[in-house]
Amino acid sequence: MSEETVPQQVGSGQPKGLLQQMEELMAALDADLSALDADLQAAGASERRIVGEGQAG
Repeated sequence: MSEETVPQQVGSGQPKGLLQQMEELMAALDADLSALDADLQAAGASERRIVGEGQAG
């Protein structure tokens, strides 16, 4: 049986509803995208410093 067809269990033994699963997935996706954005912002900032130093010298 595939993972999609098996209901997830919560602490009380009741399966999670589809809405709850979707909300959890969206929250995880949002967190991943926020982390990716922070990584890209940091990489862009360091790239600008390297390019700026190269042009100055």
